[in-house]
Amino acid sequence: MSALTDTQSRLKSWLFGHALPMWWEVGGDTEKGGFYETLGMDAKPVDIPRRTRVAARQVYSYALAQRMGYSGETNAAIDQGLKWLSGPARTPEGLLYAVLAPDGSVIKGEFDFYDHAFALLAYASAFKVRPHDTSLEAAGVAIRDHLLTHYKHPVRGFEEANPRTLPLKTNPHMHMFEACLAWIEAGGDHKWHEVAAEISALCLDKFLHPETGSLREYFDGDWNPIDGEMGRIIEPGHQFEWAWLLIRWAGITGDTRFIAPAKRLIEIAENHGTDHDRNVTIFELWDDFSPKDQKARLWAQTERMKAYVALYSVAETDGDKAFAVDKAVTAARGLELYLNTDIAGLYLDKMNPDGSFVDEPAPASSLYHIICAIDELHLLAD
Repeated sequence: MSALTDTQSRLKSWLFGHALPMWWEVGGDTEKGGFYETLGMDAKPVDIPRRTRVAARQVYSYALAQRMGYSGETNAAIDQGLKWLSGPARTPEGLLYAVLAPDGSVIKGEFDFYDHAFALLAYASAFKVRPHDTSLEAAGVAIRDHLLTHYKHPVRGFEEANPRTLPLKTNPHMHMFEACLAWIEAGGDHKWHEVAAEISALCLDKFLHPETGSLREYFDGDWNPIDGEMGRIIEPGHQFEWAWLLIRWAGITGDTRFIAPAKRLIEIAENHGTDHDRNVTIFELWDDFSPKDQKARLWAQTERMKAYVALYSVAETDGDKAFAVDKAVTAARGLELYLNTDIAGLYLDKMNPDGSFVDEPAPASSLYHIICAIDELHLLAD
């Protein structure tokens, strides 16, 4: 068995045999609703305040599991997440509270663009496996149109709040872009394409450094990099993630001008944002590509995998394809470092610079990253 097929098989076995059953059977709260925020390394729930993005991400995860051919329970998990989004998490205006107590009472009620992007992804994911449920499309369109009416930036993109708060951020725009692509692929209306086109152009015009090609994270109200240290921060994981999205967008639109910037993002993240001794992508760089924070989060390893799958899709030669496959497998081995737990199906989240891991519960929110990367890996062929 080749390195690729062996890695694909090993990861899918871990996902189907251990992770997906655990994160529903233990991670789903069938008494109060929704999902537990974390599971301890003893596989017991930690009943702390729940971010709305977790319910949204679990809808995505179990909808994708269904599409991947997972034979375990998926519909109950999808239903539970959707019920949380339409119930305790829903505001009277039809938007979403960001954080709730386990009993459903509101802890953080102010608007959070990031959480709404994930709600849109959840509805798109559910709609893709339930195309006849028109209520899912209606829910997604209602949130999208509210954002366009009340939270649109006067030039391009979206505000963080109304009245506005600064800095403006690339990260929620990235996930709004991701949600738009999911809706396009699920058969949504043309407005999703229009929003995606605006965000992709904003990325090329403003988010990317005009000289280095790196992605900035924080901006002032006119989409200029914010002054001070915040304006200098680069997250290598986000470089990989944007590259994956931009190449997907190029495939949807046929617009090849997104491919070269995406390749540059991958190059920066691999050459400067990845510790090849540990085989992990680190958390943060400065804009001169020197390390800022050498801890390595699990999610960044999954984005490294996805970026190389995307690179494979635009490879022009057999050599380029072989390079992309090799890098994707290498990145997958980096991810597997985080899956080495006493109880299979759990995972570690933060690696210290010395290679040790932070002793803490496993966050439910990371399953979304993991299942997407494992699914993407199956797009590769030797």
